[in-house]
Amino acid sequence: MMNMKPLQTRYLITIQRPFRWFMGLVAIIALIAAMILLAHEQGRRVAGFDSSESNLAIDILQSEIETLQADLAESQRQTAMLERNSKIEDDTSGELKKTLAEAQNEVLELKKELAFYKSIVAPEQGKPSIVIQTIQLKKNVAGDYDYKIMVSQQGQNDRFARGTVEVSIKGTNQGAQQVLALNDISDEATKPMNFGLKYFQNFTGKLKLPEGFIAESMRVKVNPRSKTLDSVDEKFPWDDLTAGD
Repeated sequence: MMNMKPLQTRYLITIQRPFRWFMGLVAIIALIAAMILLAHEQGRRVAGFDSSESNLAIDILQSEIETLQADLAESQRQTAMLERNSKIEDDTSGELKKTLAEAQNEVLELKKELAFYKSIVAPEQGKPSIVIQTIQLKKNVAGDYDYKIMVSQQGQNDRFARGTVEVSIKGTNQGAQQVLALNDISDEATKPMNFGLKYFQNFTGKLKLPEGFIAESMRVKVNPRSKTLDSVDEKFPWDDLTAGD
């Protein structure tokens, strides 16, 4: 079954005293980065993780999220004051808005990471399933795209899951519909893209769209070998995947 992922709404936040808050923001972003690194390190050890250490890491992440949310809420409260009494230049205000919006998005990503690692420490009971956990797509300085596709197993994941992943990009080129296979536009992608996982697996690389090609959506199909696991076929709007660029 093919699903269209909904567009996520993002909100911008502003502050009244930019330079005082900006230094605090730098510390917040650094703290977020440290927490994300901690989460990824936890993921690398997940095959034989220690439950007490995992729970401690989750408690730390949860505490930091609450602190960051309180800080961002205070910044949001300053928005009305800034609008009534704007004392900074438009360029500075725009840059601060952008930086704070990025920080808010980092908090959202951290919450997703937290939920994912919680599911590893205490997986839900029931029939195991394969899911497309995340797709990240970011334009780089060369004009190409860095991608990361994470596939994970949920439920009672006490068995190794194997299979293949197919990724394609639909769009138009000079008005004509065209579908590109990821392995045709990415040196890192193989055909087929095989997975073997108990918890999760990442597929990363760079993709380069042909000149004149206008991307519309990315389609990801996950085909497990085991008959006990259902296939997954999802379609993601390109504008949603690249909304942060």
